[in-house]
Amino acid sequence: MDFTIDTVRAGVANGSATATAMAELHYSRIAADDGDKGKGINSFLALSKERALAQAAKIDALAAKGEELPALAGVPVGIKDVLTMKGSPATAGSLILKGYRPPYDATAVTKLETAGAVLLGKLNCDEFAMGSSNENSAYGPVLNPRALDRVPGGSSGGSAAAVAAGFAVATLGTDTGGSIRQPAAFCGVVGVLPTYGRVSRYGLIAFASSLDRVGPFTNNVKDAATVLQVLAGQDAMDATSSDRPVGDYVGALEKPVEGLRIGVPAEYFGEGLDPEIRAAIEKVLDGLKAEKCVIKPVSLPHTKYAIPTYYVIATAEASSNLSRFDGVRFGLRSAEAKTLSEMYRKTRDEGFGPEVKRRILLGTYALSAGYYDAYYKKAQQVRALLTRDFLTAFNEVDVIVGPMTPTPAFKLGEKTDDPVAMYLADIYSVAASLAGICGVSVPCGQTKDGLPIGVQIMGKHFDEGTMLRVGLAVEKMQG
Repeated sequence: MDFTIDTVRAGVANGSATATAMAELHYSRIAADDGDKGKGINSFLALSKERALAQAAKIDALAAKGEELPALAGVPVGIKDVLTMKGSPATAGSLILKGYRPPYDATAVTKLETAGAVLLGKLNCDEFAMGSSNENSAYGPVLNPRALDRVPGGSSGGSAAAVAAGFAVATLGTDTGGSIRQPAAFCGVVGVLPTYGRVSRYGLIAFASSLDRVGPFTNNVKDAATVLQVLAGQDAMDATSSDRPVGDYVGALEKPVEGLRIGVPAEYFGEGLDPEIRAAIEKVLDGLKAEKCVIKPVSLPHTKYAIPTYYVIATAEASSNLSRFDGVRFGLRSAEAKTLSEMYRKTRDEGFGPEVKRRILLGTYALSAGYYDAYYKKAQQVRALLTRDFLTAFNEVDVIVGPMTPTPAFKLGEKTDDPVAMYLADIYSVAASLAGICGVSVPCGQTKDGLPIGVQIMGKHFDEGTMLRVGLAVEKMQG
């Protein structure tokens, strides 16, 4: 049985369940089906049982007194291993951080626990969130619970898989160029990309600071709205977090979608889109039309430049952010080194995986003297044009709807030898990341082989409420 936030919270409140029993149930599921040997999903890298059970006991004590329970009371939640949890490992899926246990909680983690969530542990991910398949983790790939021979998507594959497999009711992931929305589509769950600045990044091990965002995975849109409501808001510890008021995301779901203007970008329906995905998205659009939404074509003409723009900006920022991993302050230090420069070289050579090294090299080149203007500066100029495309479109429409991925989940190992093919899997996700707008992936059917299909709904800056309202309408169409 897949639990929802409402069923867990109601069960704890009325005494038909306890937060402790709920945590133990989910730990038993993890023990049975998530080992990294054989056919285990391999979604969890570390469990935080002591902390989880202590929190569950607090929630049970509140319920026993008949007190009002917080929004996520007793809800089992998993945390992507790029977010810090005091006392728990924070590896970012990399050997270079093996053994590192941070002395503080990320703001998102603190907010979840304050809202009553029971934090089960840390989830597998592509190393430093760099990947589209969760095959770049130093601790082994995650399998897709919907089809064990397929990837779960990346980089937040462990977070998506844990929800899809019933190991957690909700999880946190991060999205830099699609790393929440794409795995949500591959695993058949809901994944939310909040507007840049809507959710604090304090305690996030950075990949690309102008792109990274923290968001939830859940089994349904209402749960996603509930978790986002908890996470959203300004944080004094993050200067990039916005002081814009937080909307009532759960309340917004009750409004009808009738009259909303739905933009359909021609650029998202070109060559390379799987026919079954195209048919599923067209069915969604027909359903929205039946709900009396207005379907309007829009143009995002600079979309074709999104992938190269993203991979210049993201790798440049990664090159800068990852320079701190040098064997001096935390994590791995090579035992072979005899000099300081040798320590740097050997630690990074032993600690970083191939994809991280590839991106550091690309980013360092893009930022180097003589190439900065030609690559990084030019990419930032194109980013401004991509953002302008969305702002222009949003003058005419309320949300933009299109495919989330060009294909369903691909097979494990299928693209590992072709980085460019792997990067192109993000073709429909990176533009929203560059523009800083919000987006959500909602399940909208499956292929004839039973693989999940996700539809992408993109909203205006800080208009998560309208975006989620359309997402709920799509969810209801699925029955």
